[in-house]
Amino acid sequence: MPELMLSPAQTLFERAANLRILVVGDLMIDEWIWGGVTRVSPEAPVPVVAVTDHSFTLGGAGNVANNLRALRAQVLFGGAVGDDGFAAQVRDLLRGESVDDSGIFMTRDRPTTRKTRIVAHNQQVVRADWESTAPLTAEDRHRLASFVAQRAPGCDAVILSDYAKGLLCREIVEAAQACPLVLADPKPQNIGIYAGVTCVAPNVAEASAMTGIVISDDSALETAGMQLLQLLRCRYAVITRGEHGMALFGSAGERLTIPSVARTVYDVSGAGDTVTAVLALGLAGRVPIEQTMQLANFAAGVVVEKLGTATASPEEILALLDPAIE
Repeated sequence: MPELMLSPAQTLFERAANLRILVVGDLMIDEWIWGGVTRVSPEAPVPVVAVTDHSFTLGGAGNVANNLRALRAQVLFGGAVGDDGFAAQVRDLLRGESVDDSGIFMTRDRPTTRKTRIVAHNQQVVRADWESTAPLTAEDRHRLASFVAQRAPGCDAVILSDYAKGLLCREIVEAAQACPLVLADPKPQNIGIYAGVTCVAPNVAEASAMTGIVISDDSALETAGMQLLQLLRCRYAVITRGEHGMALFGSAGERLTIPSVARTVYDVSGAGDTVTAVLALGLAGRVPIEQTMQLANFAAGVVVEKLGTATASPEEILALLDPAIE
């Protein structure tokens, strides 16, 4: 197995500020209500959460953008928000991270996607979603595709972040291919639109659904990885496997399976966004795919130790990486 060296990782992070990455995908705002439980409601057998804090973070494809900014890359975003009060809040959060939001369009037939989580004693009690999963209208789809086609050639990579909320379609994927490096984190129901992208990075459950293969052992994993390459005619397929690590399949015969490096797993939400962000950054920075995947694995090891959608900084990744190579 190729050894991931500290020096290439440091060099990539030093160069990240010169890399420009376009993120196109389902943008969400995550609402967090934090508190504690000391009693059960007299109205129904449910806990009463005494609220101590209330915050908002970027979710969905917005978390990919956050991860890229944490790694100090330049980020441009293409997506959609509703005609509501949360749209401005999403833009404020993006601009607060110095993300270029000029590709975010307002739609009148859908809300800004919002997920409200109530967390008590660091454990999620319930989640409420405000969303539409209907496809964009033809007019909105064309507006976004035109933006992507215009800006993709000036970027080092494009990430297509699919949360199955109706934004991504073949027209937008084809527009993204004006950039020579396109990575996708696809949802199984949309897999057909991603033919010809450079790299796909589904998790093991998604890869199983995409291929119809029950991935229960290494042989099934190999078959699924090969089928993804053939199905999508892509250069690489990276399958994330949670506590079992990650697996790489390349159309030129590349094969690599690596174990997870997470010390503790606290929350896996958003780890796929981190992996996709690091894969894009590494490939855009011309780091070999084997080393890029290992670096993404270390970044995922950082974020699963945090509650909620999180990011990994270069310093955190290097701190986890350093003892591993001594």
